[in-house]
This record gives sequence, C-alpha cells and structure tokens, in this order.
Amino acid sequence: MNFKGTIIIKQEKEWFVASCLENNIASQGKTIDKAIENLKEAIALYYEDENEEEVILPKNDQVYITTLEMAI
Repeated sequence: MNFKGTIIIKQEKEWFVASCLENNIASQGKTIDKAIENLKEAIALYYEDENEEEVILPKNDQVYITTLEMAI
C-alpha cells in the first residue's frame, strides 16, 4: 500500500514535531529530517495490521493551507 499524506512540521523548543493531517499521527525529532523519519515509522506501524481494502485514504489531492492571525 502506498500512503500519500499532508504533514505539518513545527518547532517546539529544541524539537521538531511532524503531524499527519489525514490520520492525526504525530512524531518528533531533533531535526526536521529525523521528525519526518520518525513520522514515517509511526504511520507504517499504524497501518501494519490493516488490510489494504479496509484503509480509507483521502481521494482528494487538493489541500489548502493558510495562516490565521487574529486578536483574542
């Protein structure tokens, strides 16, 4: 099975946190590359016991990401 997902990476103090939007899986690493590597491993573990037919992957490839700034 191939997985294509949208990830967001943000820095939290000395760690980089990588989060996958499609399945709410997140991981971290001391570098961006390590955070992505750890996220790939976490996603693989998440889907390892799933039958390919049972996994629902997003069918729409369009993703819209923006920022929001507001006073609260």
